[in-house]
Amino acid sequence: MAIVRYRYRAYPEPGQVRALARAFGCARVVFNDAIRARDEAYKAGEKLSDTEVQRQVVTLAKLTCERTWLSEVSSVVLVQACQDARRAFRNWFDSLSGKRKGRQVGHPRLRSRKDNRQSIRLTRNGFTVTARGVRVAKVGDLRLLWSRPLPSVPTSATVIREADGRYYVSFVVDIDDVPYPATGAEIGLDLGLDRLATLSTGEIVANPRPLRSRQRRLARAQRALARKRKGSANRRKAVRRVAVEHRKVRETRRDHHHKLAARLVRDNQAVYVEDLAVAGLACTRLARSVHDAGWSMMVGLIEEKAARCGRAVVRVGRFFPSSQICSACGHRDGPKPLQVRTWTCPGCGVSHDRDLNAARNILVEGQRMVAAGRKGVAGMPRQAETVNACGADVRPGPVRAAGCETGTHRGAA
Repeated sequence: MAIVRYRYRAYPEPGQVRALARAFGCARVVFNDAIRARDEAYKAGEKLSDTEVQRQVVTLAKLTCERTWLSEVSSVVLVQACQDARRAFRNWFDSLSGKRKGRQVGHPRLRSRKDNRQSIRLTRNGFTVTARGVRVAKVGDLRLLWSRPLPSVPTSATVIREADGRYYVSFVVDIDDVPYPATGAEIGLDLGLDRLATLSTGEIVANPRPLRSRQRRLARAQRALARKRKGSANRRKAVRRVAVEHRKVRETRRDHHHKLAARLVRDNQAVYVEDLAVAGLACTRLARSVHDAGWSMMVGLIEEKAARCGRAVVRVGRFFPSSQICSACGHRDGPKPLQVRTWTCPGCGVSHDRDLNAARNILVEGQRMVAAGRKGVAGMPRQAETVNACGADVRPGPVRAAGCETGTHRGAA
């Protein structure tokens, strides 16, 4: 069983647009009030329960003249805004204590009415799925573009207004894992910038570079935005034009990554990929190209699809010298600058393509990690064995020693 999101485009009517704007504003105010209440309690050294926070910022706030308009929206929206504030504080505390892994999470930020992206969350009490779309409490029936049917009854829904003015509804549903038929194929994956990916089979996946392809249009739209007076209607239109360009870049990259990840998971029982330090590479002079490639997104999609389809994904350590080892004889030739794309092994004389050689080394190293039961891959199912020294003569032949090497004389007593 897996929890996934299904997202659909929504087409609200003018009256529904105003009702959604009202709901976005009320949720934003309740979220900010909950953050301030928790901050005050934290500074005073007091413990404030979730029920008390909700009572202060929702129940009692509706009785005051300053917040009486909170009654105009569904109470589900306000309660979920309180839950979002609670989760934001919990993530902050867990990050400080080390319970939450990954990049450190900062103090929750207050929401602003100037934020280009607005959203509200709804539980089962606040929405109903219909044949036409979805019925949202105190908003009405939103017409959705049903691009695909929902696999099950959704447990929650999120109504989103993006920066480009489009509306979406995202449903959280439970789906059953459907494993693919077992296959003996395994593949190593080497990520790059000139080539998005090089497979150990020799296939090269070109990098579409969605940001580079639309960079001139995006720069033109951003220059036009910089000339507009703040607060004007023309500036709002220019902001939307910039958001549209970013959306096209984002959707092009995501579509390409989804298709590539689905194909790799479908055709291979195990995928071995290098664990790159993307955050560190994004601080170099290649930052724009690194972000444009979207390595983290692609690897994350591969892992997500593999988990649902009974496949395995193994990350090889980032310090493994995949570009320094000859995949034919195992000779280590040392580091090479990035401009060196082909090289000849001095041990066996085989000429290598840098990326293809690295992909093959990643495949062998990943299989070795699985066989050794390394941490993080011990629970992975055993894959079909590949051709190794037990099945074929893969050891390199004898190499003539160089004249300068020391040795034992045949005629010595």
